Amino acid sequence: MTNKEILQIAMQQSAEDIGCNASDFLADDNRVVPFKLGEKSKNYYKLPIGCNFISYGNNVVAAATDEISGIAKEYVSKFKFYHCFETPNMRWLNERLEPLGMTACFMAEYYLPDLNILTELPCEYELRILEKGQFDDLYCPEWPNALCSDRKHLDMLAVGAYDNGKLIGLAGCSADAEKMWQIGVDVLPEYRRKGIASAITSKLALEILNRGKIPFYCTAWSNVRSVRNAIKCGLIPAWVEMTVKPVSVVEEMNV
Repeated sequence: MTNKEILQIAMQQSAEDIGCNASDFLADDNRVVPFKLGEKSKNYYKLPIGCNFISYGNNVVAAATDEISGIAKEYVSKFKFYHCFETPNMRWLNERLEPLGMTACFMAEYYLPDLNILTELPCEYELRILEKGQFDDLYCPEWPNALCSDRKHLDMLAVGAYDNGKLIGLAGCSADAEKMWQIGVDVLPEYRRKGIASAITSKLALEILNRGKIPFYCTAWSNVRSVRNAIKCGLIPAWVEMTVKPVSVVEEMNV
């Protein structure tokens, strides 16, 4: 597998997620298409979704419902594609969405492995590969990013760091798409800044590749610690997303 093939698979998956063509992400112009959640979309997408904006760095592709399509077209025509994911311009968008009961919700940056950089990083602690069935008793508050108790059946593999038998760091991955497994990582507070996160993340990414799957990683722009971990491991920015959802859904999250 090459970096080019990895990127192409990611684009094909994003196309399945919103109902466009993978080639749309490589166009010179911005695109607005009817939103359609594919049968093989990433498992964490949940309806209702009014619009999803995705950019792989060339343009922005907005997949929108009929109700929002006109707003989306005006938005991606008014601003440079990379400014469509910035808060000053999002204010313009929200002013038009909110009368429809919708608002910008999730916004994140996604990372893919650069095979020229990705390597297993050293760790002063013991590392163990945990296959499915070996981490069933680890669904606890210490590991909320590495494992997801709401979707246990999707958690496929993990790498743990141990200090004299005590689990101090855990990276896990979920089969969020047929060919792509998402990595999440947690380290106990007293063990942070010791290279544990990068060691278990890089090892897990390589283990995923060895199983014929593509590791991907998601973080908020403001989560500097997580961004640094991704880059240190050889996971580089690949695409960004912003999802429009009902205001009522967002209000429930903020309770």
